[in-house]
Amino acid sequence: MADRVTVIGWDGSPLTAAARSALGAATLVAGAAHHLALPEVPPAAERIRLGSVALAARRIAAHRGTAVVFADGDPGFFGVVRTLRAPEFGLEVEVVPAVSSVAAAFARAGMPWDDAQVVVAHRRTLRRAVNVCRAHTKVAVLTSPGAGPAELGLLLEGVHRTFVICEELGTEREQVSVVTSDKAADHTWRDPNVVIVIGGPVGPAVVGEGGGWLAGRDPGTGPRGWTLPAEAYGGHLGEGEADLLRAAQLARLGPRVGDLVWDIGCGSGAFAVEAARAGAAVIAVDRDPAACARTDATARRFGVQLQIVHGNAPHVLERLPEPDVVRVGGGGAAVVSAVVDRRPQRIVTHAGTRDAAELVGRDLSEHGYGVECALVQSVELDTRVWTETERSVAFLLSGLLPDRTV
Repeated sequence: MADRVTVIGWDGSPLTAAARSALGAATLVAGAAHHLALPEVPPAAERIRLGSVALAARRIAAHRGTAVVFADGDPGFFGVVRTLRAPEFGLEVEVVPAVSSVAAAFARAGMPWDDAQVVVAHRRTLRRAVNVCRAHTKVAVLTSPGAGPAELGLLLEGVHRTFVICEELGTEREQVSVVTSDKAADHTWRDPNVVIVIGGPVGPAVVGEGGGWLAGRDPGTGPRGWTLPAEAYGGHLGEGEADLLRAAQLARLGPRVGDLVWDIGCGSGAFAVEAARAGAAVIAVDRDPAACARTDATARRFGVQLQIVHGNAPHVLERLPEPDVVRVGGGGAAVVSAVVDRRPQRIVTHAGTRDAAELVGRDLSEHGYGVECALVQSVELDTRVWTETERSVAFLLSGLLPDRTV
C-alpha cells in the first residue's frame, strides 16, 4: 500500500506550496494528460494516465511509495476522493482542494448557484440528468464523452432552455459559449465541460436579505401538503381528480427527482403540478385545449415546470420521450394498452366500475405488470353541521414492473 496519497485539485491556478511539496516527494503520479505534463511532476515518478479511477486506485494501493492524484476542480465534489476512499482500496488520502468546476462555471457566467441543481451526465445517467433540466430552472451539468451539450439539447426537444457551455476551464483554451438548447447539436464541443442550463418560468421565491438557507430548490416556497384542495386549483376538478384519489396515485407512483412523469388526461393540472412539486419532470397531455390552458396557468401559479402537450392519446404519445411512471387520467383501456408498450416502471389509473377495472387490470397483467386494485371512497362533510356534501368512489389500479429496481 502507498505510504501516503495526496489528491490535488487543479483549477488552472499556480500550485500551492502544499501541492508542490506533495508532488516533489511523489514516486507515482496519476492524472489527465495536462496534469502529467506539468513541469512540477518529478521526472522519475511513475505516471498513470487517469481513465478509470477504480483501476488507478488498485495500482496506487499496490504501490510502495508516495502517490499523488490530480483531479480537475474540487476532487471531493463528484470527484476521485469518494472512489479512492472506498473500503475495497483501504486508502487514506490528504486533499489539497481547488475551486470546483461548477463554481468556476457560475463565476464565469456571473451567476449565483446556491439555488442550482447539480447533476453528472454520462451514458448511464444522461436521461435522468435531462429530466432534472426539464424540471428545474437552473441546473449545472457535469458532462462526459457521449453525454455532452449536443446530447442534452437533442433530448430536451420541445423544451426551450439556454445553455452556458464552459469548456476547458482554467486552461489557455478556456471558452464560454451561450446557445439555445435547440442549437447545441449544431456545434462540436470539447469534453468534458460544464453546461449551465437555465430557463422556464420562475416560481415564487421567499429570499431574505441574507439569501436562501438550503442549496437547490427551497421546499418551503410552495404550500405544505402533497395534495391540495380543489380551491387551490380554481374550484371544480374533473372526474378522477378528487384529493384522496390524487394522494393515493402520488403514493403509488412515487415521483422523484430524475424521473419523467406522463400525466395523460391532465384536466385541471392538479396531479401534474403535485408530481412536479416532488421534483420530477412532467409531461401533461390532454385533448381539450381548455384543459391545457388551465394546466399551464396552474403550473405558472405554483412556479413549476411542465411540458404541456395538446393531442389525442394514444396517438400523441408516440413522439414523447420514455417515461418512468405514468398516470392515466383519461382514455381508459386503450390508452393504458399503449402506455404499457413503453414499459414505464409504474402505472396508475382509475375506473368507475369493477368491470372496467378488471379489463384494465387484465391488460396490465398480460404485459408483465404486477397489479393492485383498491376501491377508494371519500366523503366530504360540512363540519359546521356534520352533513355529507360530496361523495366520490373509484377503483384505483396500479401496475408495477417487477424487473426494474430504479
